Amino acid sequence: MKIHKFDTRVQHLKYQVLREIAKEAWNDSLLENLHNIPKRILPNDHPTMRCCIYKERAILTERMQIAMGGDKSNPNIIEVIDIACDECPMSGYEITDLCRGCLAHRCEESCKKGAITFDEHMKAHIDKSKCVNCGACAKVCPYTAITNRKRPCETACKVKAIHAGANGAAEIDDEKCISCGACVYQCPFGAISDKSYILEVIDLIKKSCGNTAYKVYAIVAPSIAGQFSYAKSGQVLSGLKELGFDAIMEAALGADMVAYEESKEVAETDSFVTSSCCPAFVKYVEKQFPQLKEHISHNMSPMAALAKYVKEKDPSCKIVFIGPCTAKKMEIQKDSVRPYVDSVITFEELQALFDSRNIEISDLEETVISDASFFGRIFACSGGLTEAVAQGIKEHGFTEFEYKPVTCSGIEACRLALLKAKKGVLNGNFIEGMACEGGCISGAGCLTHAEKNVKAVNVHAVTAKKLTITESVQDLK
Repeated sequence: MKIHKFDTRVQHLKYQVLREIAKEAWNDSLLENLHNIPKRILPNDHPTMRCCIYKERAILTERMQIAMGGDKSNPNIIEVIDIACDECPMSGYEITDLCRGCLAHRCEESCKKGAITFDEHMKAHIDKSKCVNCGACAKVCPYTAITNRKRPCETACKVKAIHAGANGAAEIDDEKCISCGACVYQCPFGAISDKSYILEVIDLIKKSCGNTAYKVYAIVAPSIAGQFSYAKSGQVLSGLKELGFDAIMEAALGADMVAYEESKEVAETDSFVTSSCCPAFVKYVEKQFPQLKEHISHNMSPMAALAKYVKEKDPSCKIVFIGPCTAKKMEIQKDSVRPYVDSVITFEELQALFDSRNIEISDLEETVISDASFFGRIFACSGGLTEAVAQGIKEHGFTEFEYKPVTCSGIEACRLALLKAKKGVLNGNFIEGMACEGGCISGAGCLTHAEKNVKAVNVHAVTAKKLTITESVQDLK
């Protein structure tokens, strides 16, 4: 496995742990060989990332715990590895070398807490024990010499769910966290990670006894088209067959189902509707704008809608969703979704599964699946759902309805739209909310996060054989 299949070395290290855990699980030897895995990944006695090899291996042990499902007492699927989170400077306002020791002392005058003092060279200093991080000093400094330093995880978290704990390590406020995984991808030390259900998926496949005891279905997100760049999409699907999945379905078909129903919902409402596809966005509305919950579309997400359809046809089957999203691991805990989706893994975890069985997908023949329409497949990109709902409104014949969508890429854009909706000044009747900027193609569980992924998804979308959403949905009847 080469690092270039991922964006960062942190992702590669996470992958190595997942791969080794999976190897042992396939062989029923995980418990007896568990203690050997850190040395297998870090065989030399010289540290490469930390102060000593012992700390590196200790952190690997913590990563292994998360790879095996994490802390069962913690309901959040995002966890912090305390001992890995010790290198970031504390957040807050600091005086930089740009300070000229000017005579005005505007920074000192603006500070209501008396936190700013000057040394013998007239350079300013901030007393952290008094500073409340209000930023008043930074606003008045004529040299912009005062900066607000933030940890990468805090900067990444747009819902302000991360702060430094008493020991200096990051802590997650579960009351605010929406499990989007932005902090997971942005932490440069890999000290924040999403729990993995990779062992659960291996167990489902093994206990199916070659899909004779029950069938194991894989529902694959459309954003897969922008991943696994070293192979073709059809080869990735063939790899799933090699892993032991009996059938593979496009989550884009579920997207067609949702677009078909959601477009009716939008056209028939007297107010406005927000999308229900992104679980992190839905959770954000529920936690930060509870008064707007009634406006969330009553439709399930594409994953849940398609899984429900499959389970109704084959109640004994097991369903695994494979996609870019950490928040999907949270979504399947909901009472309305739990009966239909048995487990979730990300594209990162899928790569680890392939390599744990030595499956070189680039050598496989292609498996061709065309369950969905163009409109279902473009759900992976920001604006895709908006376009699909417009198409659904057209296909339903709502010719008199004026569709006014508000497309939100990223939580900050979602927040602005929801604030307007809360105040009754939203100029729109449909909010497409995507927690990740750019849409699902930027999910925390992606192998890569590049602009070319958008092009790959669009190329995949135009190959769809179903020309309309109606045609796609009618085939299910």
